[in-house]
Amino acid sequence: MNIDELTRYVRDTLPGVHTDVGGGDLFFSYDPDRDLPPQRRLPFATIVTGDHYDTVSALDASPGSYRVNIGLPKADYLAVFGPPPTERDGDGTLLTGYDHTARDTLLPHPVYAAQYWVCVVDPGERTDATVRRLLADAHRFAVRKHTNRLTRRPPRTDGRG
Repeated sequence: MNIDELTRYVRDTLPGVHTDVGGGDLFFSYDPDRDLPPQRRLPFATIVTGDHYDTVSALDASPGSYRVNIGLPKADYLAVFGPPPTERDGDGTLLTGYDHTARDTLLPHPVYAAQYWVCVVDPGERTDATVRRLLADAHRFAVRKHTNRLTRRPPRTDGRG
């Protein structure tokens, strides 16, 4: 699965998704009304195309490589990987015990596993169904958080509901 196919899957099958693009990377947030300010759009998934944020996946070493990152509910993360790692190396990478250069393999995120994020470098045939399922799970979680936020928000006074 290439970046275009994965992006099309997110945009075509997960309603209410807003996509921010920066530095060639994609950030998928749930914002069905397109009214959240940029600082409030928290992604439920990202696609990074290079070693902009960390070098542990060695994306720059293989032109065209990318890593999809997916934020999961705690229970979903724990069911796959157990308790998240808490120790970091000198570069801030979590000591997960996994090889983050492995391709087409579901891994705990090298920086955000403690927040229940997972990742796959160059998803392919082995992880295609898993990535799609986890993206749908992360989207449902983002929808739930958005809905909860709306129910806690005081009524608007600008006539927009």
